[in-house]
Amino acid sequence: MPQRSLDNTLKIERAKKDWTQERLAHEVGVARKTVNAIENGRDVPSVYLALRMAKAFEVRVEDLFQLKGDRIWGRSPFEA
Repeated sequence: MPQRSLDNTLKIERAKKDWTQERLAHEVGVARKTVNAIENGRDVPSVYLALRMAKAFEVRVEDLFQLKGDRIWGRSPFEA
């Protein structure tokens, strides 16, 4: 089975809100080290956690997380 890996924009979205990893962790109900592991690509969030993160940032899940290599020219493969 291929290794699961995602690109993400967590750091960018956190910067927009001036949030620390600790603040994001509090907002979505996980430990800071969980946010750190996801943000740095060492872990993949559950669907539930990905949805909570997207809601916290007021963005779509696919804008926050992408399969590695699926972003072409800065656009999601889901965009028209």
